[in-house]
Amino acid sequence: MSSPSSLKKEVDLVVVGAGAGGMTAAVMGTLAGLDVLLCEGTEQVGGTTATAAGTIWVPNNNLGKAAGFEDSLEEGMRYLDGLVPSGELRRLREVYLESGPRIIDDIVRRTQVKFMAAGKHPDYVDIPGSRVAGRALAPLPFDGRLLGKEFHRIRPPMKEFMVLGGMMVGKADIGHLLGRFHSWASFKHSAGLVLRYVSDRLRHARGTRLVMGNALVARLFASLRDAGTAIAFGAQIESLLKDGERVTGARFKLSTGELVEVKARRGVVLATGGIGRNPVLRKQWMAPGHDRWPSLIFEGNQGGGVRAAELAGAAIDARPGGAGVLWQPVSVTQDAKGGTGLFPHLFLDRAKPGLIAVDSAGLRFTNEGASYHYFCEDMIRRHATTPAIPAWLICDAAFVEKYGLGLIHPGTTNLKPHVRSGYLHVGDTLDALARSIGVDADGLKDSVARNNAYALTGVDSDYGKGATEVSRFNGDPDHQPNPCLGPIAQAPFCAMALWPGDAAADAGLATNENGQVLDAEGQPIAGLYACGNDAASLMRGTYPGPGATIGPAMVFGYRAAMHAAGT
Repeated sequence: MSSPSSLKKEVDLVVVGAGAGGMTAAVMGTLAGLDVLLCEGTEQVGGTTATAAGTIWVPNNNLGKAAGFEDSLEEGMRYLDGLVPSGELRRLREVYLESGPRIIDDIVRRTQVKFMAAGKHPDYVDIPGSRVAGRALAPLPFDGRLLGKEFHRIRPPMKEFMVLGGMMVGKADIGHLLGRFHSWASFKHSAGLVLRYVSDRLRHARGTRLVMGNALVARLFASLRDAGTAIAFGAQIESLLKDGERVTGARFKLSTGELVEVKARRGVVLATGGIGRNPVLRKQWMAPGHDRWPSLIFEGNQGGGVRAAELAGAAIDARPGGAGVLWQPVSVTQDAKGGTGLFPHLFLDRAKPGLIAVDSAGLRFTNEGASYHYFCEDMIRRHATTPAIPAWLICDAAFVEKYGLGLIHPGTTNLKPHVRSGYLHVGDTLDALARSIGVDADGLKDSVARNNAYALTGVDSDYGKGATEVSRFNGDPDHQPNPCLGPIAQAPFCAMALWPGDAAADAGLATNENGQVLDAEGQPIAGLYACGNDAASLMRGTYPGPGATIGPAMVFGYRAAMHAAGT
């Protein structure tokens, strides 16, 4: 680790930003023989990756094939061609599919980054070329104690995703925790988690058993330490240095307020997280109005990399009408101290039987079991004609007790604290609930009646909830005839407000297959690279499957470092 006083002033490669893409570029550049300096604007690594699921989406990967899941480059390309029929940036998608499996294998072989095939984890759109299993890779859990005194450098996950005030749980843990009194195996697993956590809290501010995005971040950070990569914390990029048309380094503002220049003999890799929370860039590059809703983007991401590259002559690649946004539906939480947070409704509740989502007219507008991104897109489309933001999740108290709702855990029967905080609305009748949330009562009653009829037949004739692979995957497999359709019939009835929250924008710096940043004429700017959300999304506003942002960030971070190293 570097302190401001010992910061190197000249290296081979400067990497700006310590998320998944930046750390991949830094560690692989170091292993390729480069003298690398990783500069992070905050005091912790991880960025938005630290709060994400940490899954990566890599079609035709070798871990998936070794687990028995068939796939091919051609089928992956067929799927992506169906998602992006315009063909924009097709060459980047080809390169991703061609090189992604090999690159992930190399990272796994040479670093502490380890993945496992996630098994059944469907692509998000059922079109030709899609797959139900094999394309998603999940990071293995990591023991944060191995980082010693540097454990505090890992940015914590969202507090809403921790239990007991600081214990991380993965998707595989949830079933054990909920069924802890139903089987010895689940009780033993749950007891082990809690005992480990209690032990951790004697020495640490939170649990050290890391899963999901936190595990991926910690594994990359541990790999940087193994490789001896220099890291400067509290070093925010101010501008790029140029000699003629070539980028030769970067200027940073340190936490001390000092401005320093670092020369880069081979280049600068920008991996600062895209336009982020920067209000000017959001207004400039997001579609009108999209910048006013909640954001899941890391607070420390202020668009520094994109801003510096623009001033150095880089082109921004954004689709006409404003950048597409990668969305997640969120509820706004409130803690005991009056602070607010966001709970992403990814897979735990929306697809379960006995829940619908409605707009201000009380009418459904989508398949509630659709992937988070496409759920939000439908919400926003409806909002153009009938106010659909916030949308309202509608269920009954029996649903909340069985499945939970947002931050409210399964098994909860006392809903009064959540009603008092404003997080949940409850009514003894649908009319009372409609008045409480300000939606049309007749519309709401009609929507509930239609849902209840569909629950009997198992067929949602309006929006097909339970007809898609991803909705069935996130439904209740023990519920028949449709794992996603159930009645809303037992008073009291419940409602929770849901907003579209942006996790990233697809607008970013124009890049080529080696991560080189392009100018307005489409020519590479010598010495300048970008990866992750600093680069325009090769998916063009679509969301193919779980980890479709982190996967490309790592692959193109790797490719940028190898190009800079000349390998």
